[in-house]
Amino acid sequence: MKKKVFVKRMRKHLLFLLILFTGAFLYLVGVLIYINVDKGKKYSQQVLNQKNFESISVPFKRGDIFDRNGSILATSNKVYNLVIEPKNILKDEDKKIATTNALATYFGVTAEEMGGYLADSNSLYKVIRKKLPYEDVKRFQDFKDSKEGRDVVGIWFEDQYIRSYPNDELACHLLGFVVSGNEGIGGVEGSYNSYLNGQDGRIYAYLSEDYTLQKKIEPATDGCSLVTTIDTEIQRIVQTKSDKYMEEVGAKNVSVLVMNPANCEILALYNCHQYNPNNAYDMKPCKYQFEGKDSSLSDSDFETMCKSMTDEEKLESLNDLWRNFVVSDSFEPGSTFKTFTISGAIEDGVLNGNEEFYCDGHQQVYDFDIGCVNRNGHGMLTVEQALTKSCNDCLMQIAALEGPTIFDKYQQLYGFGQRTNIDIAGEPSSADLAYMVYHRDTLNPVELATSSFGQGVTVTMMQLGTAFCSAINGGYYYQPHVVKQIIDADGNVVENYNKMLVRRTISEETSATMRDMLYATVENGTGNRAWVEGYQIGGKTGTAEKLPRGGGRYILSFIGFSPVDDPQVVVYCVVDEPHTGDQATSGAGAILFNQIAEELLPYMNIYKTGTDDEPEDSGDEYTPSPVFDGDAPENSVAGQTTESATTEAETTSEE
Repeated sequence: MKKKVFVKRMRKHLLFLLILFTGAFLYLVGVLIYINVDKGKKYSQQVLNQKNFESISVPFKRGDIFDRNGSILATSNKVYNLVIEPKNILKDEDKKIATTNALATYFGVTAEEMGGYLADSNSLYKVIRKKLPYEDVKRFQDFKDSKEGRDVVGIWFEDQYIRSYPNDELACHLLGFVVSGNEGIGGVEGSYNSYLNGQDGRIYAYLSEDYTLQKKIEPATDGCSLVTTIDTEIQRIVQTKSDKYMEEVGAKNVSVLVMNPANCEILALYNCHQYNPNNAYDMKPCKYQFEGKDSSLSDSDFETMCKSMTDEEKLESLNDLWRNFVVSDSFEPGSTFKTFTISGAIEDGVLNGNEEFYCDGHQQVYDFDIGCVNRNGHGMLTVEQALTKSCNDCLMQIAALEGPTIFDKYQQLYGFGQRTNIDIAGEPSSADLAYMVYHRDTLNPVELATSSFGQGVTVTMMQLGTAFCSAINGGYYYQPHVVKQIIDADGNVVENYNKMLVRRTISEETSATMRDMLYATVENGTGNRAWVEGYQIGGKTGTAEKLPRGGGRYILSFIGFSPVDDPQVVVYCVVDEPHTGDQATSGAGAILFNQIAEELLPYMNIYKTGTDDEPEDSGDEYTPSPVFDGDAPENSVAGQTTESATTEAETTSEE
């Protein structure tokens, strides 16, 4: 047999083919490497999609909100969404029938509905019922785990949370509420939204090559919880007494602030026009906005009215309802402001407390006649009597001795015209608040005179309440706050908020003097209607005439504390336009304070150290009349846009 010999030409051909195939192989390897590196994720996703890949969000639990005693004010309750997997249900006819029957029995899924759901035969994720309670899910799970339910397939439940407020309207303006997307609106829900929210987890689910369901779970991170300074029972006392006042007397608005003067913790916060955070968009609580003092509106007529309103009109009405008067609204405080005029004068040495002033019923300041509460005059009064009798004339004389510089110094030390930085959403901006008081450069004689007794200057309840705590607690100005602690989902304390001292305002000696004067105001002066049997009460009334001057409309207030020697609680009551024949002399703020304090003080275990003898009426003549006798300045309130009639007048001389 002849041996086969490769000629030279054949060898060249073989070499060429070897190089060609080797090159082609290397090219294919290169392409595969390129695809794997550059397009790997894209093609992997396509493969997973072909295997019915699903990515499902696992919701976090928003943190709870507790009162100071551990009672729940807001929580997130777990509910369940019912999910079916049409692809798995359709694999076996017997199991399809068993599953369809179970869904009909336990969740009311009709045959027609089921047919529509199963039409998407490749789906592994279809939500068919939402927000199911645990009880419904438990009954189904018990059946599925039984012998009778062994053929039920392709059904599971995903968690969901809904925000719940177990006390309904209680402390609604302090708490706020939550809208879709876990977005807090108002109150601490808004202020602490980033703490209360957590991070969603994820479930990755897909069918493997052998058609078994594979899942990978990334757990959610739950939000932090808040421990607040609020006492639910104090809040309930305030709400009950205030609601009763509104039913029996009525007013345009009633608001109450309760604080611990030792650290400015908020114990209760109330506005009379309340809403239920569980259903914050319900229009029914807005009905008061369309009723007059002496007129009513039936529920059916109001419902008809709401149907004709645009969405913008409804939202405007709801925003008025949600607005927190205590934090957001400014007003002229009236005579409660005299506390700060007198304490500043004593602290700065303008007064030593032994001076006497003569009240003839009015002061002539340039072309304006500014009246006292007693148009016949009080006669000679000491500094303490000027406060107890709430004498405007004496206060104007004291402010004139202080001059704009000293007067404004204590306005600023007490925080007027500034943010308190309360940790509740809704406080006006620093720029807006700065224009609410007259400062040194705008405290002309008329402005200085009226500001001395709380007209012309404007404040928020939070500003005045915080300042008053400083005036009676030894002169310590603390930042007011609602949250005591932030706790993570594992129970660890993230933040602690205790005493947050901002500055000193007055000395302990001046503060003690003011406590004694304010006690005398309740025992012997205009605050006698705030007196509570057996308790030492100190405090100050406020009667502020609203614009336009001379219209007979007033804001009545009282801010008081107990006990006098060691103040443990401050209660500030504001009644806007009480529905009484004579608003100015109604004593609405002091009366409401009395009704609240009678139940509040025993609850707080504040011991009786006062007298059981009810104070006699001081007998002072009090004539409700405008601040100005005759013409009033065109601009008589800080922050108005028109120029003051006394802007060009010479300012008072400074000591």
